[in-house]
Amino acid sequence: MAELPRVTYSNIGVDFSPVHAHIDALIPAFEKSSLGLEWSTPFANGARVEIRSPIDSSISLGKFPVSTASDIDSAIKAGRTAAKRWNRSTLEERLAFAARWREALAERKYDLGLAALYEIGKSRIEALGEADECLDMVEYYASELRTNNGYIRPMNELVENETATSFMKPYGLFAVIAPFNFPLALSIGMVSGALLTGNAVVYKPSPGCALTGLLIAETLRKAGLPEGVFNIVLGDGGVGRLLATHDGIDGVAFTGSHETGMSIFRHMATLPHMKPVIAEMGGKNPAYVTSKADLDRAAQGVARSAFGLQGQKCSACSVVYVDEKVKAEFIEKLVAFTGKLVVGDPRRAETFMGPVYGDATVARFKDAISEVEGKGKIHFGGRALGQGFADNYVLPTVVELDAPGRLTRDELFMPFVVIRGYDNLESAIAEGNDIAYGLSAGIFTNDESELQYFLDNAEAGVLYANRASGATTGAWPGAQPFCGWKGTGVSGKGGLGSWFLPQYLREQSHTIMTK
Repeated sequence: MAELPRVTYSNIGVDFSPVHAHIDALIPAFEKSSLGLEWSTPFANGARVEIRSPIDSSISLGKFPVSTASDIDSAIKAGRTAAKRWNRSTLEERLAFAARWREALAERKYDLGLAALYEIGKSRIEALGEADECLDMVEYYASELRTNNGYIRPMNELVENETATSFMKPYGLFAVIAPFNFPLALSIGMVSGALLTGNAVVYKPSPGCALTGLLIAETLRKAGLPEGVFNIVLGDGGVGRLLATHDGIDGVAFTGSHETGMSIFRHMATLPHMKPVIAEMGGKNPAYVTSKADLDRAAQGVARSAFGLQGQKCSACSVVYVDEKVKAEFIEKLVAFTGKLVVGDPRRAETFMGPVYGDATVARFKDAISEVEGKGKIHFGGRALGQGFADNYVLPTVVELDAPGRLTRDELFMPFVVIRGYDNLESAIAEGNDIAYGLSAGIFTNDESELQYFLDNAEAGVLYANRASGATTGAWPGAQPFCGWKGTGVSGKGGLGSWFLPQYLREQSHTIMTK
């Protein structure tokens, strides 16, 4: 078979018809071989729970066991035992493992992507793009290890016959707690950060994402990771709390809500000594459209960013500040582009937006629509799709509000974007910054001074300009470090970039007299 084009979040102009044809051929076999199974795993011995697909409640993803408190104890014990060896693994051993793991992920790429499609309701392109991202993530982090010699550096020698060296060493055992929206990329990002730096892992996927979690575990076994270095537990937030607060872990990597992430951070601060927390905790990501913007490009970039994955991205565009001089024209173009987006069953090639995830999201969507009444205007959407689809299929929604408020400040995690008009860019950016989060922001302008003002003043870790593929979305390993400022993160350093791996390590200096 000829090599198929890879999917990244930026290559929107590529002809993916060969990819779709390949997926068409794979879906029947995947449904037969991978869905509806009864799963077992060593550290989940509680009652089995059947998980159903948000695409269609008649589709069983499988029956998955839940981990008990005893299972968590056992997983941590196994991890600590294996860590004694893996913590001392050589750089060459870990690089060799990374190469094998990337190969195993490549072999299962389509299975992983389809699992995410059924599990979350992602479109084909979103799901396969996520699977492709995992390959580049492991490869990039391995290259960072190699480039930095495993973070071992000679230091200044102060006296004759003295050598001084800085080593970065693993903490030991990390708990990794992943969210639902990117069950592959965010899981593998945190897991690879821990494993490649020599830490062992106990990993808990999101409650509804046991399928992708167990498939990830299979790729690690195929890659020959020593037994006990990676351990998976399954269950809800209660399992996550037991794991994150267990005395046997040495650090936590977490992606999820601000409330949960900060509760983990506060717990660590109460211990006799602080343990590292590596956390990414959401966003409320503004875009700015000036009077000097390419409005067609801006409309496309905002729509793709606001409505890709049903708006369920921490980097999704949530609010658009538009110069009053071009606001009416921009809204017209945004509504026109949004109206062409196909909402429906994500198993179909033409679908851009599938269902939202969970009843709570449907309720938030309805509440937000009610809140707009009397405070602004709905330009597009604002209701369920209908046409025989369940209530979790909703239309992408564009609203305009007269004043800032909850809908411009709180993370909503749904296909809902707010438009706010402005008279000067400085006041718009000030309002866009006046939020608890600081993940991403974007601008559309052809004026260099406006662009520079944005770059100098936007309070977010990931900035984009004039990006049709996504106004505030689309970070990729080795290209856009994904760093949260303010309430989005806790370290000032993000994933996908050069400063991610050192967060899983602590420094130790060796000073040795040779004579």
